[in-house]
Amino acid sequence: MTTEPAWRKSSRCGTSTCIEVAKVDGHYLIRDSKNPDVAPLQFNEAEWTAFCAGITAGEFRF
Repeated sequence: MTTEPAWRKSSRCGTSTCIEVAKVDGHYLIRDSKNPDVAPLQFNEAEWTAFCAGITAGEFRF
């Protein structure tokens, strides 16, 4: 990575146990806010788009 990530979390997050997202050099990064030193998961544009479509479609309900 050439740029420092600007981590964002949901405005609905009321605790320190949230997922954070950043976009750096065309890749989307996801990390657990309570473990910021662990390497984030990394997704390219197509993977991120498919993930977001799955969320919208309700594929990740538990």
